[in-house]
Amino acid sequence: MSVYFENEVNERLPERYKNIVLEIIDASLECLKCPYECEVNVIFTDNEGIRQINHEFREIDSPTDVLSFPLIDYESPGDFEGLEDSPFDYFNQDTGELMLGDIVLNVDKISEQAKEFNHSVYREVAFLTAHSMLHLAGYDHIEDEERLKMEDMQEIILNMKGYKRDYEEN
Repeated sequence: MSVYFENEVNERLPERYKNIVLEIIDASLECLKCPYECEVNVIFTDNEGIRQINHEFREIDSPTDVLSFPLIDYESPGDFEGLEDSPFDYFNQDTGELMLGDIVLNVDKISEQAKEFNHSVYREVAFLTAHSMLHLAGYDHIEDEERLKMEDMQEIILNMKGYKRDYEEN
């Protein structure tokens, strides 16, 4: 598994953020039963950075907590079958890893939402990463049935790594 990090924030991020992202990506792939080694890009940005990305790609001129940019068009969510039929489309030719896509995390919203939901920033990083990984696997939450499935899977992933809603000091 290769995870590439980029920090667009003018401050040093806690190393634990990266460690959480790594462990949640790994747990997500395990939960999804992904049969491949994967590649994911993770960008840490702030309200202004994500607002610009949100505006450019979704035509929404406001900040959000996380954005996901999957590189795979799945037949059905989490269905990795048949991807080998298009190796040049989905696999890094140098490493052989499945290229899942990009995750953009907003550190400003991480802090705000941790306070709002009365849990730690670490739990919020874990939650947003799990949420985004499911998007990279083709899941969505537009329809209620899809939303409920996604919520269940997020909880499974978070519980695998011990991230509960209980508040802990940041």
